[in-house]
Amino acid sequence: MFLATAVAVLALAGVAPALQAAEPPAGMEPVPNRASNEGEGPFGKLVIRGAMLIDGSGAPPRGPVDIVVRGNRIESINGAGTPGLPLKPDREPRDFDREIDATGMYVLPGFVDTHGHNGDPAKAPNPSYGYKLWLAHGVTAVRGISLYWGPNNLSLDDKRRSADNSIVAPRLFAYMALGDGWDGGDIDSPEKARQWVRWAAKAGYDGVKLFNSEPRAITAAAIDEAKKRKLGTVAHLGQGGVAEVNARIAGELGLDTVTHFYGHFESLLKDGRLPKYPADYNMLDEQSRFFEIANFTDQIVEPGGPEWRAYLEQQLENGVIFNPTFNIYSASRDLMRARNADWHQKYTLPSLTDFFAPSRVNHGSYWYDWTTAKEVAWRRFYGPYMRLMNDYKNMGGIVTVGSDPGYIYQSWGFPYVQELEMLQEAGFTPLEAVQAATRNGAHEIYRPKGTDAPFGMVRPGMLADLVIVPENPLHNFKTLYGTGFERLDKDGKVERVGGVRYTIKDGIVYDAKQLLAEVAAMVEAQKRARGVQ
Repeated sequence: MFLATAVAVLALAGVAPALQAAEPPAGMEPVPNRASNEGEGPFGKLVIRGAMLIDGSGAPPRGPVDIVVRGNRIESINGAGTPGLPLKPDREPRDFDREIDATGMYVLPGFVDTHGHNGDPAKAPNPSYGYKLWLAHGVTAVRGISLYWGPNNLSLDDKRRSADNSIVAPRLFAYMALGDGWDGGDIDSPEKARQWVRWAAKAGYDGVKLFNSEPRAITAAAIDEAKKRKLGTVAHLGQGGVAEVNARIAGELGLDTVTHFYGHFESLLKDGRLPKYPADYNMLDEQSRFFEIANFTDQIVEPGGPEWRAYLEQQLENGVIFNPTFNIYSASRDLMRARNADWHQKYTLPSLTDFFAPSRVNHGSYWYDWTTAKEVAWRRFYGPYMRLMNDYKNMGGIVTVGSDPGYIYQSWGFPYVQELEMLQEAGFTPLEAVQAATRNGAHEIYRPKGTDAPFGMVRPGMLADLVIVPENPLHNFKTLYGTGFERLDKDGKVERVGGVRYTIKDGIVYDAKQLLAEVAAMVEAQKRARGVQ
């Protein structure tokens, strides 16, 4: 949802990013090199002892197990005892370099965020802020669509530095908006679209983001060329182009992923080909645009009816992946809750808070006069939208987890957990939500490449991207929030539990609590500099 229109995206087009350390965009701080006290490993042999395992495949939890990691790969998963009985003592291997006692804890694959942004000086001048919040919440891989935009784009630079672990960041996969980042001029023909895709592939990008503001022939050419170059495609099917290319048509053209809700309801209209807007509607007025989208609820076919199922069956046949990003619009149904979330005081930068405030300039800050009626409309909208995602999943369609951070009172990491909660609200079982967050997300990134994903499940031979949590997330996703979860203990006293304990990325063990402390220090430093309490 990064920009209001693709026109705005194209207006940011600038020089191509370099593969070497580059000058950051104006107002941005460079991502610092990983310090010696930031993460440990990878180790010759790391052993995680006595854990319950949720492996990401969809299989139920099992344990206790010992997980052996050699370097950056999972070597073996071994039984550690019988449930309900003491763990076996002195279990092999004993020649480890690091041992983590995970008795009573849960191990999952690292989470995959397939809708990421970072690098905006108006919101978070140091990209490490977002990277560390992602890691602190167990996110070990991010598809940036795009991580940065426009001149001095550092997407590829950060991708390379993350791959060699010289910065503290998840694995990064860099998509670029069609037409951005090169000096070849406007994308004004199908051939120009193909040239740009070839340039992006040669530069090292992993995929193309489309905003469908171009004529259909250009969109079709970009998707076709991307497939030839083994680049992924994801579309934010904005209102400016949805009359020509909605989600149904995009699927027919071979699009890989529809992100957000855009294009779905326009494919399901029950009475007419185009949505019905008020006569005084102005698409560029964000409050009006986001409110009227919620009113599509009354314009679509019967949820679960023949036309509804036919649409989903066609998308399934075309292999389209749905990336709903429920969380990023959740403030629209309860603004007060979003504005006062537990984590803002300690973990939200003042610059980000300023960006979130009502504004006619800042994208996504459309709270000019956000009334009860508007919130009610959005609560109604979520019903069929969530059902669409759940029905698609039940039919065998792939649904993934993306947070779209940095807008609408959502920072980094925290909204990813909220997305899991909202998938459960939509009808996903907790195990299905975890599968969407791990195996499905990894598949979404690697399917266009024509290879199996090397992460996303906990199995021997897979990359050692893991999350270790002290509470059972299938019981309560809220225990994944970095702020933890309050409950009564056995003595009736309030205790705060949860949060990720360790995030392991590429065999490197990060202390999630330390990462959160570092983010809190960034926030305090900015508050002091601004004289903010």
